[in-house]
Amino acid sequence: MRIAVTGSIATDHLMTFPGRFADQFVADQLHTVSLSFLVDNLDVRRGGVAANIAFGMGQLGTRPILVGAAGFDFDEYRAWLDRHGVDTDSVRISDTLHTARFVCTTDADHNQIGSFYTGAMSEARLIELKTVADRVGGLDLVSIGADDPEGMLRHTEECRSRGIPFAADFSQQIARMNGEEIRILLEGATYLFSNEYEKGLIETKTGWSDAEILDRVGHRVTTLGARGVRIERAGEETIEVGCPDEERKADPTGVGDAFRAGFLSGLAWGVSLERAAQVGCMLATLVIETVGTQEYQLRRGHFMERFTKAYGDEAAEEVRAHLG
Repeated sequence: MRIAVTGSIATDHLMTFPGRFADQFVADQLHTVSLSFLVDNLDVRRGGVAANIAFGMGQLGTRPILVGAAGFDFDEYRAWLDRHGVDTDSVRISDTLHTARFVCTTDADHNQIGSFYTGAMSEARLIELKTVADRVGGLDLVSIGADDPEGMLRHTEECRSRGIPFAADFSQQIARMNGEEIRILLEGATYLFSNEYEKGLIETKTGWSDAEILDRVGHRVTTLGARGVRIERAGEETIEVGCPDEERKADPTGVGDAFRAGFLSGLAWGVSLERAAQVGCMLATLVIETVGTQEYQLRRGHFMERFTKAYGDEAAEEVRAHLG
């Protein structure tokens, strides 16, 4: 099964200031703020929703096709993804712009000052999925994740016109999209991904009830944080899957992307929706135990030991047959 993962490709530049931002502000001079903070360290992490999902799928051996726009500084990041089983040949490289990046400084009170540079992500709207499909011999599913909004709309419309099944996954872009845009992006989706809060926001912005949305999509997949995930289909019994026990909680960033990576990998293997959700929850648990979205290691024996403990021998045997 050939799955293309579209969405943002970015890096996070995270710095720590040992003092307190509040101590540096002068109350009657806030209209002329000019400050520079001497930071203790710089942590550069790879990120972007599409790259995070593709990395996880690569770890599971399903060879995803990453589709997005990156800058002329992408070589090192590309090499990392290539080494971890991701097909990066359909990434568009900008001639003039840097890869998107988030730059953030955190103080001793955990307050943050950050900026997001869109950069090359704005060129995602120039990518044609037909070119990707022709290169790999067709696409069985396209996951349309948070990206340049015009790019998301173009990918969705192209999937519909070419009859390619797609998954709608707005995540961070829901806040800036209006109801009409969201209605366009979800209509006819084979899968609609969101967390519990985003689920309510989608219904509020579109004006559609849960039942009306279920009539317009094949499956509604809602992540529930520590409670796992719920999968709904019109006229079918709801599937609910819990999360494995965590060994520690280090960093929640990228957990949703990891779930999607596991779930999509399960679809690529052809296992049931319940099994796919279990794989997604197991991978998400590994990520929450690690600082960074692509810093975890998937060791087959360790993964299967914990998967078996969480979901039983029968589920484990089915997944073990596919896990690379």
